[in-house]
Amino acid sequence: MNRPTPILALALAAGMVAAPAFAFPDKDVDYIIPFSPGGESDVAARLQQPVFADAFGHQLIVKYQAGAGGAQAWSQLNSMPADGHTIMGINLPHVILQPMMSSPGYETADLTPVYWFHYTPDAIIVNASSQFETLEDLVSFARENPGMVTFSGSGSNSANSLAQTRFDTLAGITTTYVPFSGTGPSTTALLGDQVSASWGYSTVAAAQGDQVRMLAVASEERLPLFPDVPTFKEAGFDMVGGAYRGVAVPKDTPEETRRAVSDAFQAMNNEPAMRQAMDDGAFVVIDVPYAEVEAFMAERREEIAAAAEAAN
Repeated sequence: MNRPTPILALALAAGMVAAPAFAFPDKDVDYIIPFSPGGESDVAARLQQPVFADAFGHQLIVKYQAGAGGAQAWSQLNSMPADGHTIMGINLPHVILQPMMSSPGYETADLTPVYWFHYTPDAIIVNASSQFETLEDLVSFARENPGMVTFSGSGSNSANSLAQTRFDTLAGITTTYVPFSGTGPSTTALLGDQVSASWGYSTVAAAQGDQVRMLAVASEERLPLFPDVPTFKEAGFDMVGGAYRGVAVPKDTPEETRRAVSDAFQAMNNEPAMRQAMDDGAFVVIDVPYAEVEAFMAERREEIAAAAEAAN
C-alpha cells in the first residue's frame, strides 16, 4: 500500500481527515470548472492544483465547460465517469436557485456535492474612473434614472443576479442586469466601461487592485483586506450573502470514493499555505466535509428560497 505524501500524512496525524479506504487518487484527476477562465472558481482551482500535486503525486487537470451560468456542465455531470477521477466545481446559490427559477436541465437533488471549501461575499464594484465614489452616489443616480445603471454579473439565476434583485428591492431602485458566462467576462465588461458597475465579489476587487473601486460588501463585518469598504448593513441595507464553492461527483460514484474525494479536498483546504492564499485573495475559508453536506445544503436551500421569495 502506498504511504501518504507529507501533506496528507500531516492531515491524517492531526485528525483532519480519516484514512481513505483505498488508494485515491491513483491517476490524474479531471477538474471541470463550469464557468469561463478567470473567475473565482478558476482562481480557486489554480490555487488547489500545486497543493494537490504535492500531496498526492498526481495532477489536478483543470478543464472549462462554461455555459448557462454553470447549468450546461451541471446538467451533464451524471453522464461522466463515476470513479472519483472526474470531478466538477459546484456553486451556491446557483444549483438551488436555477432549478427553482427555470428548467436548467438538472434538479438540485441530481447533484452530489462532497465538499464545500469557501465563499465570497457579494459586492458592488465600479471602474476606478467611475462617477460613483460611494454606494450613496450610485443609489441616488439609480433612483433618478430608473434602468440606466447597468450591472455586469456572472450568469442568470446566480449569486450575482440574486444580489442585484435583492438590492434593487432593498434600495427601491431599478437597475439593469447583464449576465455573462463567468466572473472573468463580467469583469472585462466592467474594465472596458461596457457597464456602469458590476455585481461581483470581494475577490474581484482583490484581483483587480487599483483598476476598480468596491462600494460595499455583503459580509457581516468589514473585510481585513478592505478595512475602508463599508458593509451593506453599515449603509442601511440588511444584505449579507455571496457565492459558496465546492466540488461534486457523478451520482453513481461509490460512497467510499465520495468520502475519499472529500477527504482529499479537506486536507488541501487545511494546508496553512492554502488558507493564506485564500485570505490574500479575499476568499472566506469554510470546511464542510461529505458527512455534513446534506445539512449544509438544507440550510442554504431555506435561506435561498426566502431570499428569492422576498425579491419576487
